[in-house]
Amino acid sequence: ARVRAANVLSGPDGEFKGDRENFISDVRQALYASKLCSYAQGFVQLDAAAKEFGWKLNNGDIAMLWRGGCIIRSRFLGDIKAAFEKQPELENLLLDDFFSSAINQAQPSWRRVVSTAVQLGLPVPGFAAALSYYDGYRQARLPANLLQAQRDYFGAHTYQRLDKPVEETFHTDWIRERTLDS
Repeated sequence: ARVRAANVLSGPDGEFKGDRENFISDVRQALYASKLCSYAQGFVQLDAAAKEFGWKLNNGDIAMLWRGGCIIRSRFLGDIKAAFEKQPELENLLLDDFFSSAINQAQPSWRRVVSTAVQLGLPVPGFAAALSYYDGYRQARLPANLLQAQRDYFGAHTYQRLDKPVEETFHTDWIRERTLDS
């Protein structure tokens, strides 16, 4: 199907015309930043499972356990261990000084790689998803108003208002409101 689609669907030609050496350096930085995000997300998931199932996990030891295996032998697993030794209750690796500095430094390259790939019509789902996670995580507020309204409409899940204290939640009878406005 993909071969057929290539003959039917149009898009950019995918030919890179920039400085290859600089781009290779950018790709390395994008890979590093994306890996940091994947590890950060992985440890967040482990922490969530530990909380739900009552497990007592030592994330630093887990990092070193992975390092001793045959699949994951990343050098920065030692840095992960150090981060969790320094802050055993660290809620996200990206909040550790070492990792926040590293990802902040890699960010311009990472964005260049993703935007270049998009402009060339080349899929980079891992890089793009990791960057989206990073951008979502670093925002104090996201434009989730529509999502909150939909959840409230379909399931009465309530919503928060920016002009009210965080602990206050609201529910609107959306069908009745629509009828009154008609």
